[in-house]
Amino acid sequence: MKHRYLPMTPQDQADMLKVIGMDSIEQLFQDIPTEIRYQGTLPISEALDEISLLRHMKQLSDQNADFDRYTSFLGAGIYDHHVPVVINHVISRSEFYTAYTPYQPEISQGELQAIFEFQSYICELTGMAVANASMYDGATALAEAGSLAASATRRKQLIVSRAVHPEARQILQTSARGLNLDIIEIDVQNGVTDLVHLESMISTDTAAVLIQSPNFFGCIEDIRTIGDTIHAHKGLLVVSSNPLSLGVLESPGKLGADVVIGDAQPFGIAASLGGPTCGYFAVTEALMRKMPGRIVGQTLDRDGKRGFVLTLQAREQHIRREKATSNICSNQALLALCASVYLSTMGKQGIQDVARLNIQKAHYAANAIRHSERLAIANTSPFFNEFVIKLPEEANVTQINEQLLAAGYLGGYDLGLAYPELQGHLLVAVTERRTKDEIDQFVTRLEACL
Repeated sequence: MKHRYLPMTPQDQADMLKVIGMDSIEQLFQDIPTEIRYQGTLPISEALDEISLLRHMKQLSDQNADFDRYTSFLGAGIYDHHVPVVINHVISRSEFYTAYTPYQPEISQGELQAIFEFQSYICELTGMAVANASMYDGATALAEAGSLAASATRRKQLIVSRAVHPEARQILQTSARGLNLDIIEIDVQNGVTDLVHLESMISTDTAAVLIQSPNFFGCIEDIRTIGDTIHAHKGLLVVSSNPLSLGVLESPGKLGADVVIGDAQPFGIAASLGGPTCGYFAVTEALMRKMPGRIVGQTLDRDGKRGFVLTLQAREQHIRREKATSNICSNQALLALCASVYLSTMGKQGIQDVARLNIQKAHYAANAIRHSERLAIANTSPFFNEFVIKLPEEANVTQINEQLLAAGYLGGYDLGLAYPELQGHLLVAVTERRTKDEIDQFVTRLEACL
């Protein structure tokens, strides 16, 4: 079994070199100085036969701590939710799996309809008028929302809560640097945005306030109050939201949000070692033409039959060029399809039921922590399916997570990594997949690690 995956013969190689006017492969690298090229043989094994290679790759993949072999209490943006079997069946169909983008609507009706359904679901969940055909992920959607707000208000200042996911804030900072926008971060009090600090920082230069609810600590923000505060200064309110929580919480649109963004990963999208995921982006009708990406619309053909087309395509790769609303060139259409299949499979009642299970199981876990002699819940603010555990002062979070991993658990996120003032604090997520026994055993094991 010594055949090669790419069966190129010496004659094939010679023919290609002849076409490009080269005498040897070595000549292809002649522009690279000899002294900086690697000399010798790379320190890797000899080529393996197919059986040995498959065995080796399996051994490497088994080193991953996946959700099948480990019980996960790790969230912080990527969650261990149930993925209905039907999702993989649908997205594996070749007409979806191989489709890049629906440039030709006459042969892309299935893909366009799937995206249209996704937009419709997002509008219903968020309470917004218009949603686009998805984004790369929730973090880049936040940065795009900041750009939209600056463009719509013609202001240069963005105020973002430190309760927003730290990685999303990093992306926002990077985007803002290129757009010459000023970023002001607001403190956190009891797990939520400090409203007093926020009000003191808003001015006539503020384009928008960007918050997350449920936020990075799992707590629910006072969206209506924050919206009233920024609207009084004629700015916009951007809300990043876990879409699953909207099965039970009031939609941000009805609470005054101008832009609602987030990540659809909880809707049937596998964790996949941290990505890719699927961002969603929804706005009021007034902001529709400033929204990044594209929108799929419903229409009628000349025979009166329902059809789907790309309606707004304010992207640089179309006709907009430098006047484009965004430099995003594509989207996660296949993963948006995952979300659409999940939502249609679960239905309105199913989404509500799953959201309630997340709340009930997370609060059961939090109550178990409260009864612990050495553990405590850090905040008293209402939360969805994540909460912060305060460990004893002498506890080492890294060592505790290593012990939990050895025992078969993916522990919580070490908040000290992103928040120096929260050393010794663990962010824990509890989803519908966790059982009562798993929660009880996790709390017992966590206490034993102290």
